[in-house]
Amino acid sequence: MNPLDDITVVSLEQAVAAPFATRQLADLGARVIKVERPGPGDFARGYDETVKGMASHFVWLNRSKESIALDLKSEQGQAAIKELAARVDVFVQNFAPGAAERLGLGAEELRAANPGLIHVSISGYGPGGPYTTKKAYDLLVQCEAGLVSITGTPEEPSKVGISAADIAAGMYAYTGILTALIQRGRTGEGATLEISMLEALGEWMGFPLNYAMYGGTPPPRSGARHAAIGPYGPFTCGDGKQVFLGIQNEREWAKFCEQVLDLPHLATDPRFERNSLRVVNESELTTEIEAAFADLTAEQAADRLEEVGIANALLRDMHAFADHPQLKARERWVDYDSPVGTLRALLPPATPVGGTPVMGPIPTVGQHTDAILAELGLTPTPGAEV
Repeated sequence: MNPLDDITVVSLEQAVAAPFATRQLADLGARVIKVERPGPGDFARGYDETVKGMASHFVWLNRSKESIALDLKSEQGQAAIKELAARVDVFVQNFAPGAAERLGLGAEELRAANPGLIHVSISGYGPGGPYTTKKAYDLLVQCEAGLVSITGTPEEPSKVGISAADIAAGMYAYTGILTALIQRGRTGEGATLEISMLEALGEWMGFPLNYAMYGGTPPPRSGARHAAIGPYGPFTCGDGKQVFLGIQNEREWAKFCEQVLDLPHLATDPRFERNSLRVVNESELTTEIEAAFADLTAEQAADRLEEVGIANALLRDMHAFADHPQLKARERWVDYDSPVGTLRALLPPATPVGGTPVMGPIPTVGQHTDAILAELGLTPTPGAEV
């Protein structure tokens, strides 16, 4: 038995944020009915063809779901979506602002017919205010939330390499739904959740926001280094590769100088004797550390750091991550089905010990349309788009 086996979700979803939320519900056993446009379906299906002809984003976000293809502006499409909304536990949508309401699918209307419904809307900036209708792609929200301003090098800002704003919104939609289900179990009442990408990512900006509001200036862009901790980040070794490390306190700093660098005098060097000074003199500190690492390979440096208990890592690319020995040892990879054959994915990170998450196939567009319509007592008109 899975935690959400008795929960049904219908989702008018596309791209990343809403599909990320609902896929995690599906992992826990919820029945997730994905509503797609007839024909092309979710436009994320066409982002690329890298996974045996399927899009990498779509493969990541849409296993274990059923797909129903509906024209929501048609009479039959309206009848089907309204009937679904009246029967399900959770309704999710990430259409353009106001689109759901124009289709009669807003929270007020649907919850009037189904008081126990948990209605979730995901948007870029949330309803109300001057940005309500502003287009909100992930990069743009990263900019508006200040994330790009603190990411990158001193010379050039950079976006984060994953869809951070979409993922943040999807995570808060997911946890918000779980919270609302617990509340409904106590009160019998549903809930209305409005998740904005800006506010979701803004929550993740707590450190730099406080640093700037109360310190007067934002943390400087520092690449892979840390704006407030030193030494922290990449250091080049004798083989030209980098080892990454982080020192968290003065006890570790002294141990690092004595047992890793074999330079005990650095621990009390006036330039480096406390963390704030090491940050100020970061360039000189890097020179000292890299000179000490010049006779070591990155792996040898990492081994030495590990022996004395200093946090460290090697820089892995995506292929190296896919072959990570820790994931292999913990048996975190599983196979699942798709229209292009067997694929593999990581198990969900919060899988309960002894539990078996649902790792069902990825649907084709409208694969389950006829079965779901029959379940609702509806019959599509031959040749018509539902």
